[in-house]
Amino acid sequence: MTRITPTLRDQIALTLIPGIGDVLQKNLISYCGSAEAVFKEKKAKLLKIPGIGEVLAQAICGFKSFDAAEKELAFIEKHQIQCYYYLDENYPHRLRDIADAPCLLFGLGNMNLNPTRMVGIVGTRKASDYGRAFTQTLVADLATHNIQVVSGLALGIDGIAHKACVQQEIPTIGILAHGLDRLYPPQHQALAKKMLANGGLLTECLSGTNPDRENFPKRNRIVAGLCDVLILPETAIKGGARITAEIAYSYNKEMMALPGRVSDYYSQGCNYLIQEQKAHMITCANDLIQLMGWQLDSKPSKRLDLFNQLSEAQTALISCIRSKVKIGIDELAVELSADAGTLALQLLELECMGLVRALPGKWYEIN
Repeated sequence: MTRITPTLRDQIALTLIPGIGDVLQKNLISYCGSAEAVFKEKKAKLLKIPGIGEVLAQAICGFKSFDAAEKELAFIEKHQIQCYYYLDENYPHRLRDIADAPCLLFGLGNMNLNPTRMVGIVGTRKASDYGRAFTQTLVADLATHNIQVVSGLALGIDGIAHKACVQQEIPTIGILAHGLDRLYPPQHQALAKKMLANGGLLTECLSGTNPDRENFPKRNRIVAGLCDVLILPETAIKGGARITAEIAYSYNKEMMALPGRVSDYYSQGCNYLIQEQKAHMITCANDLIQLMGWQLDSKPSKRLDLFNQLSEAQTALISCIRSKVKIGIDELAVELSADAGTLALQLLELECMGLVRALPGKWYEIN
């Protein structure tokens, strides 16, 4: 549990001053040294800090709402909430270099905010059977790869991803657009409770904060900042998931999108991101593993089981690739007297099983 200190009180108090956002707060701390020092600084010196004009300097010097900060401290202590300040060791390292990342985060659960691999999964609230099935399969196939999943706990793709993680015992974190004294959407109350055992809930909002419209884009930037790679199974051209995607792109995060039919409204955003080369195309978990260079963690026995399940044509294909170390699809077609189109489908199946790796120029090798 977070230790309640005067320092934490002043860190909370800084967030209560209108006009002092995350960027300005970090600027103040860099000049003054700490949150306590900010409130002790003279107005004349505050005015010399870039971004701090007469109005903000007066707001800091005249701040009288420490009782509100004390009230928040009581809430934090009562509910055993973890606090993460941007200068603390336990603050998410993936957010450290992002200028507008939250200065202070509040969390509930059993969370590791600095895992080896963090995958973000976001999408439309109106998921189709196509998007639902892909999300569930993707999470299940990633279960042996030592990943953690972060999303926004919204209805649709977000909730499907969180639920699949709970089922697969994968740690998962839900980023909220409100305080930890409530849960939105209410349909995810039971899901959120299950997530606390292996993951949890995280927010920058103080208790009493409602899930108002302006809080969701702010929530989305935390999702984008926390992940190594962002996956979009389904999203329209406009909407929260597209906002998250654009933020992730601005943060230079890897991004992958599931292609869909051009006539499908909730695939249009995915198709656009792929077309604009902002996102890589994803068709299975192995696409993600290859893009990120994450080695397979599956046990050898499971790999042997896969080989035992191969068809005669797939076995011949594997044997041919192994004998050549690496080989192009045209040469494979000659060696096996097979149609290139049929081979392409078989190779895609083997890629998704994690047995074959595709190389640039339509070359293949054993994974």
